[in-house]
Amino acid sequence: MASEDAAALRKAGFAPVVNADTRLLICGSLPGDRSLAEARYYAHPQNRFWHLLGGAAGLPGLPALPYDERLAALLARGIGLWDVAASGRREGSLDTALREVERADLRGLAATLPGLRAVAFNGSAAARIGRRAMAGAGGIALVDLPSSSPAYCAITLAEKQQRWMVLARHLDDGRER
Repeated sequence: MASEDAAALRKAGFAPVVNADTRLLICGSLPGDRSLAEARYYAHPQNRFWHLLGGAAGLPGLPALPYDERLAALLARGIGLWDVAASGRREGSLDTALREVERADLRGLAATLPGLRAVAFNGSAAARIGRRAMAGAGGIALVDLPSSSPAYCAITLAEKQQRWMVLARHLDDGRER
């Protein structure tokens, strides 16, 4: 029974959302339970990911779009999504509970994206795992972002938005928003 419980806690992420025009790849750690249940990145309604990214990417209406249209808008803007963990053991959704992580092949994916300028990490767990995975991959900026999760409340939402605005410089027109 214990091994069945451990297997039940093993969670796997989604396929990357990228295309040949991806210039900025944003990586979380591993989807939370709500996202896994809905098979959608950042599905929890209290997670501010879509709002933060919409502001930084000049796509203020992003959160209101249906999910497939959100993904299409990101791809059209040169933004991809993935997670740094292919799988891991975790009870619940908190990154602090993440154990036995199998890293995603982030460096391998980056090698297939000729226009990739930056990889941004949504939260400290994603940054810790992702920076190790990207070690030695020259020419790609690595950006640590404050977590979009409501569980991360060390700074205000306005401060998070200000810190996420750095993403604008890695997109096609380079203008700060």
